[in-house]
Amino acid sequence: MLTAKISAIGCAVPPRVLTNQDLEKMVETTDQWILERTGIRERHIADQSTATSDMAVAAAREVLASKGIPAAEIEAIIVCTVTPDMMFPSTACLVQDQIGASGAWGFDLVAACSGFIYGLTVAANLVMAGSHRKVLVIGADTMSRILDYTDRATCILFGDGAGAFLVEPANEGEGGFIGHLNEIDGSGAPYLNMPAGGSRLPASEETVAKRLHYVKQEGQQVFKFAVRKMYELCEALLERHGISPSEIKLLIPHQANKRIINATAERLGLPPEKVVLNIHKYGNTTAATIPLATRDAILEGRLKKGDLVLFAAVGAGYTAGVGLWRWAF
Repeated sequence: MLTAKISAIGCAVPPRVLTNQDLEKMVETTDQWILERTGIRERHIADQSTATSDMAVAAAREVLASKGIPAAEIEAIIVCTVTPDMMFPSTACLVQDQIGASGAWGFDLVAACSGFIYGLTVAANLVMAGSHRKVLVIGADTMSRILDYTDRATCILFGDGAGAFLVEPANEGEGGFIGHLNEIDGSGAPYLNMPAGGSRLPASEETVAKRLHYVKQEGQQVFKFAVRKMYELCEALLERHGISPSEIKLLIPHQANKRIINATAERLGLPPEKVVLNIHKYGNTTAATIPLATRDAILEGRLKKGDLVLFAAVGAGYTAGVGLWRWAF
């Protein structure tokens, strides 16, 4: 049976930086308050001319350049996002056209902060089925477009960015995809959502006046679920494959909150050097956090060929997922 591997990575963030000190001038908050509760110091914010597809294209092009392959070799494009350029066509269509991937099909995958893990799961299975040899998985979100900058509970949390992995068949003995465990819990829908803009509450003067086209969150509910579920899924996946947490080289979690990440690591018995934490630089970029964190781990020399890597995320929906991979480059 074929095994799928991650063979290349590319990332893109907009140049503008919004610091905690900047936010102090916009809402009633402080740098210390934000840092203590979330671990965030700054986040990147797209300018008005930049959309999700623009960052996704930049990340995709970096992948192609690093592999030295033409876009025509890409067979499928999965764009994981909750901030598409528009409702339709899909952002995947826009990316396919912009990079010139003439032989690719694709789609958008909506799973909020778990989106990139879900996309990797789909890509791995397409490759292992033998139907695809090169699948591009992109996590990209322009969260600043759906934030209410008068709501200090949400506007401090998010930033913009994109990241992409190329998934291909692995050579014998090379390692790659080991397993996944994904799930959803729709009872969490009221606690983290964007109420308007869909068929339930289409855009109207009333929905705009009530500011319903922005992220709404009940922080304590989301926090409790995330701390519990991220640990439970990590533990269950490792147990399924007979792997001890001590064998994990790196935990690369979704970057939503430093306290959630630390709680998960502590319950798994992982020391700080085995956990990637870069939320201080980017905030929560939703589907882009895991590729951005992976890129930083590579640049810091913390992730090398043969390392056992555990990806983990929890998101709106609720969605949750973990993926176990043997790093291949």
